[in-house]
Amino acid sequence: MAGWDSLFVLVRDEIKQRAEEGADVSGFEERLQAASENEMELMSIYQDLGNLEMSPEFPYSEPNGLREIRAERPSGPRKLQMNGSEEELRDKFYGAWLGRSVGCALGKPLESMHFLEGLGDNPGWKNVQLWFEGADAWPIRSYTPGHSRAKEELGLELAPYGEQSQLENIRYMESDDDVRYTVLGLVMLEEKGADWDSWDIGKLWHQKLTYGQMCTAETQAYLNFAKVTHHLEKQRPDDWHTKLDWVRNYLNPYREWIGAQIRVDGFAYGAAGNPELAAEFAWRDASFSHVKNGIYGEMFVGAMIAASFVESDAERIIEIGLSEIPDNCRLAHAVRNAVEIAKTAKSQLEMVERIWESYKNYNPVHTINNAALCAASLVYAQGDFERAITTAVLGWDTDCNGATVGSIMGAILGASQLPESWTSKLNDTLYAEINGFHPISISECASRSYEVFQNIRNA
Repeated sequence: MAGWDSLFVLVRDEIKQRAEEGADVSGFEERLQAASENEMELMSIYQDLGNLEMSPEFPYSEPNGLREIRAERPSGPRKLQMNGSEEELRDKFYGAWLGRSVGCALGKPLESMHFLEGLGDNPGWKNVQLWFEGADAWPIRSYTPGHSRAKEELGLELAPYGEQSQLENIRYMESDDDVRYTVLGLVMLEEKGADWDSWDIGKLWHQKLTYGQMCTAETQAYLNFAKVTHHLEKQRPDDWHTKLDWVRNYLNPYREWIGAQIRVDGFAYGAAGNPELAAEFAWRDASFSHVKNGIYGEMFVGAMIAASFVESDAERIIEIGLSEIPDNCRLAHAVRNAVEIAKTAKSQLEMVERIWESYKNYNPVHTINNAALCAASLVYAQGDFERAITTAVLGWDTDCNGATVGSIMGAILGASQLPESWTSKLNDTLYAEINGFHPISISECASRSYEVFQNIRNA
């Protein structure tokens, strides 16, 4: 069983992944086409891809280990002073949960390939604009309309699984992996505090999630972990760290995609004001299923979220996020470039188009391009929540980016300062398809995150 997709597709994507990692994959595409669906030939190609060395001309340094990552990160504050009354802090936690839900719900109906990747000659961001224009709802000022002339005129289609997040229907935050993982982060910190690692992530996933709830890298790691642990009861094998490298790599060409980046919020809330700890939590979680920039994306976003409970300046928050990942990785270069684009662009669409053109070589759900768009959206918004989330959903992984940017803006502003026109439609209700959280009030999740934060802070 290949996992997320057929063996042919996994090997095809592995060729692209190895090229992005700096390996010379000349001739492999021809071998793939010749192999067709022959599993023995496909596995031979896959094994040869794994044996490729990185080109000496590859200009980046991208380690996986926490110690090595920290050795290559720039200077940073590591820990910030959390001020404010209990009421003010609770408002920020609620703002973070609420902002994440709002941003996710806005982008969820747009999570189809017509908007993530594009259709015809139009890139994804342009089709988002055309959908809203076709509903007489441009510029974006509310949730995604379920009906648009762009469907008949251009053939655009919304995601079939986002109907309850459409403007005409929305009454709560419907189930989505972007909030499901936030819940799992909360659960892990409630059960384990700060004492857990990648093994515990695998066990938690197998306990709380079904195979069908996983996507891309998470699917492959979930399946690989099952192969490693099927003969065990609860004990951790002595060679777990060796097995971990197999779990996160084997038949997993998605190991630098966005899956880890969207999992960090629940952990980062528990490390509010402590970007170094948030980044470490992120590293522990991401390392189960990802490598290199897949790990850095979660660390970068985790540190930004933790900083957002203290800082309000977007560029400063991004700088703190970058201070927890290697200075010379592809992600850091992309984020710095995106920030400069955001500062010089004369309009929202110009900014998005320039970022799209810069990073369209990556898959629509890769870490690097989406993190760059998130960073640019924060800078471009200049503290405006609506401006931030409506920019973040212009193409690529729409719900993920809306959720990440909404989480950061929500922590900065607090729930009391978020626009009621957005928040009221969710009726403080979340469905996560996890026992005990289906449904649950968003405010209760926020309150529990605050308690976890206090427990970790005072430990």
